[in-house]
Amino acid sequence: MHIVILGAGRVGALLADRLDESGHSVAIIDQNEQSFRRLGTAFKGETIRGVGFDRQTLESAGIRRAHAFAAVSSGDNTNIIAARTARETYGVENVVARIYDPRRAEVYQRLGIPTVATVSWTTGQIMRRMIPQGANIEHRDASGEIVVCEVNYDEIWVGRQLDEIEAATATRVAFLTRHGTGLLPTNSTVLQFGDLLHLVLPANRREAVCSLLAAGGVDQ
Repeated sequence: MHIVILGAGRVGALLADRLDESGHSVAIIDQNEQSFRRLGTAFKGETIRGVGFDRQTLESAGIRRAHAFAAVSSGDNTNIIAARTARETYGVENVVARIYDPRRAEVYQRLGIPTVATVSWTTGQIMRRMIPQGANIEHRDASGEIVVCEVNYDEIWVGRQLDEIEAATATRVAFLTRHGTGLLPTNSTVLQFGDLLHLVLPANRREAVCSLLAAGGVDQ
């Protein structure tokens, strides 16, 4: 899988190193060549010097074959412009952008760009947005039979009330993360684009529930 990263700061460099270590093809962009020194000595990916939303720079980084794009530079505007270019011009499916102003998060979410405020952003979270892995177990009860998972879902579920999701999957919604903030929903709460969905479910149904949500189907 080829992944393009904008920003070789602490987060971008760590993300690039981890993805490279995982066997992915990685290209990282930054205007300051000195920033690439943050990369580990074993980094095998490409370093591209340039402006992150410039098409020539993006194409030099292999954006046309990229499966994912992360904009984690130090500027909100740069991150959003680059993320929108990756999504809208090049059709990259998995796009994420870090922002510093949480008040702007809702606007960006409506543009179809998953964003999280800096205070709650971690390298692990970025990787899960770029490389969906079904369900990430966040808590397991003492017996090991019940888990709380952050699950990925198909966009067909966006706009549906949470009680529909619970009925279709035979699970319970524990909470949502919306614009970087936890939200305790009611049954009438509607799933919005960019929401992170956290479910309580039997551990032995995790794969089945993930398949249902990924396909937008109904449990049989």
